Amino acid sequence: MGAHGLTAVRFPPSGSGDTGRQDKTGPARTEFTMRTGGRATTLNTTLAIVVAALGYFVDVFDIWLFSSVRKQSLEGLGLIGDDVTRVGAALLNWQMAGFILGAILFGIVADRRGRLTVLFASILTYSVANVANGFVHGVAEYAVCRFVAGIGLAGELGAGIALVSELVSTAKRGWATTFVATVGVLGSVAAPLVAGAVDWRTAYFIGGGMGLLLLLMRVGVFESGMFEEVKSRDDVKRGDFRHLLETGERRRRYLAIILAGGPVWFFAGLMMTFSPEVQAALSIPDPNPAPKVIAIAALGLCIGDLIFGGLSQLFRSRRVAFWIAYVWMATAVAGIFLFARTATAFFWLMFFGGLGAGYWAVFVTTCGEVFGTNLRGTVATTAPSFVRGLVIPMTLGLGVIEPRVGKIGGLTAIGLVVLGLAAWSVAALPETFHRDMDYLEH
Repeated sequence: MGAHGLTAVRFPPSGSGDTGRQDKTGPARTEFTMRTGGRATTLNTTLAIVVAALGYFVDVFDIWLFSSVRKQSLEGLGLIGDDVTRVGAALLNWQMAGFILGAILFGIVADRRGRLTVLFASILTYSVANVANGFVHGVAEYAVCRFVAGIGLAGELGAGIALVSELVSTAKRGWATTFVATVGVLGSVAAPLVAGAVDWRTAYFIGGGMGLLLLLMRVGVFESGMFEEVKSRDDVKRGDFRHLLETGERRRRYLAIILAGGPVWFFAGLMMTFSPEVQAALSIPDPNPAPKVIAIAALGLCIGDLIFGGLSQLFRSRRVAFWIAYVWMATAVAGIFLFARTATAFFWLMFFGGLGAGYWAVFVTTCGEVFGTNLRGTVATTAPSFVRGLVIPMTLGLGVIEPRVGKIGGLTAIGLVVLGLAAWSVAALPETFHRDMDYLEH
């Protein structure tokens, strides 16, 4: 039993007849080789990585599509003025509530039935919800579609990261998950471009259609052999949310990984989504439209994924990358509030902030490393979705604080709290860079 309540377990190759052996000194897995009942090929592993990356692209596209068409779609439904902001925030919260519910459901399924089951079910759910969203004619219908889409979106990233983490060697795992995250975040660049080129209803049809097409690619992807070995054992608890919260140490570790991602969604959920309102609070003349700001900040996120993913590999440490990102983000947000007095300055400072928020790649990698195989799918699915769900208390908190201190004062207060909690969380988390994935939580 290790320092964090973990038991190292090495799984022998499929067919060895020794699926229960525990061996802390067993041979490491071959780089980029997956164990899937004897079908161990580099091609299958590469396909799994590509499919996970494209799935996350469609996932992120859908998330940012709503932010990009929020104003246009609500005005198209007849809302004006402050109602656009108020209803837009409510719809965002409905989507995030769907994330929370979907994360729990799909997280449990990922560890009980398999990563691939979730990859299929999640993309089908949010693709159908997107297509339906293109037909809405009222706010209530819109809210239902965003809630159902949120449920589906919750499963995509976590299942993909869990699968990739189990297929790739320790030394190369960070690069593989960085690739998945970077390709995925490109969806946040594509969404505002599509939103600016077509009608909002058509944009939702495009999002749903991409997801349905991606289902065809998933046919050739195999399940993780590591998970299959655990699945065959009756003595291992899998996908049990109560087991995840059973000990104080495990609860602290789980809370810490969630809070570590909070600053990303402070920037994405408040600064990017509500960029028109932020520019108005800064008295910026001729402000940038939301799709333009989202696109440049999202480009920063993509480049930041590569920067921080690379830094974590260079320093051979996830924690160092977290600390650099937090300092970067704090500097960027302070720069926006203090020096963004023109639309051009705001535009480029949001790009700089997006670079800092690009540590998301390191965050999702850590989500796949910090818990054992029998809980990895649950954590890798729920933690990113719960981070997105933090937008709910952030927006509610901002609504309470803003009347007293203004929009910028409220954002500053929320940002300081989120960043402070994130700093605590990284100090509390174990370093996972060198961790082999062949272990269980007992």
